[in-house]
Amino acid sequence: MSHSVLIKNAVKKYGDFTAVNGISLEIHKGEFFTLLGPSGCGKTTLLRMIAGFNTVDGGEICFDDQVINNVAAHKRDTGMVFQNYALFPHLNVSENVAYGLKTRKVPKREIATRVEEALKMVQIEALAARQPNELSGGQQQRVALARVFVIEPGVLLMDEPLSNLDAKLRVQMRTTIKKLQRRLGITTIYVTHDQEEALAISDRIAVMREGKIMQVGTPEDIYRKPENPFVAGFIGVSNFIDCSVKAQGGEAQIVLEGNYPLALPAKKDFSGEGFLSARPEQLFFSEEGLKGKVSLSTFLGDFVEYEIELEDGKILQLNEYTKDVETRKKDGDIVHIRFDTKKVSLYAKDTGEVLSC
Repeated sequence: MSHSVLIKNAVKKYGDFTAVNGISLEIHKGEFFTLLGPSGCGKTTLLRMIAGFNTVDGGEICFDDQVINNVAAHKRDTGMVFQNYALFPHLNVSENVAYGLKTRKVPKREIATRVEEALKMVQIEALAARQPNELSGGQQQRVALARVFVIEPGVLLMDEPLSNLDAKLRVQMRTTIKKLQRRLGITTIYVTHDQEEALAISDRIAVMREGKIMQVGTPEDIYRKPENPFVAGFIGVSNFIDCSVKAQGGEAQIVLEGNYPLALPAKKDFSGEGFLSARPEQLFFSEEGLKGKVSLSTFLGDFVEYEIELEDGKILQLNEYTKDVETRKKDGDIVHIRFDTKKVSLYAKDTGEVLSC
């Protein structure tokens, strides 16, 4: 039976360094929840606190209504998939998968049935008798998944499980993991630094930085409406453009460099310096607008990625989808750019506070 996970002001310190700094999260039963952030942001530390491998120096971690701060790791009803797979080299595939069931004193006949089902679930039943050193990285990862799924944990914890695989196999395995998680309904907490992976696999994401939560939301929310400049810059690609802002009555009048005016919806009154954050697909070529020159164009199949050099020397990235146009711009072409004002984000320069709706 899956558990909900409630984290209340969790703190973890190593001497004078605070790795996890007062984090609070509510993870729903059956949810696929991802902790995303750069190396050293505290995401793995928090995961290990949930697993019971790290002590909790402040706050509480609860499964459903039970505080588990002092519950031993092996009694927490969790399963863990590690970055390095952590398979037992002296056991074959079936024996690796059966290990957790044996430690739980499951009857032998039931173990055999559940191991067979788990191997079929991850599509490696033909490899049951092989040793770990006879498997590819992707096959080893499937064994690690089967070993966790077979014990039917209430909470599944995954620490960068795909980072050792090549790009194509990572895409295949993340799809496999998501399908299995949905099928089994296990509450899953997943750690990664890969933004694309997090967007593709998660129900919700917590973006972390320096031991704190910067934003929690669905992949669409995180990508389309970043709540601060860090999230805007960390998730996907963003163009940051300085501007002056005069916001009043729900509308912001802004002026970009080169005296190019723009208006967009605003959620609060503000007057001062700010900056826009615009995704490459939120910029468009137009007859009028911000003037620049194509400095580089790269054909990527579905779209052409352009680098546009503005008159002040700043470089913007603009993506134009090939289905929408018949001809490509050439390097050196003079162009004008407009913005999708309903989708770009506006921030106060001094505080980073989001001003746009």
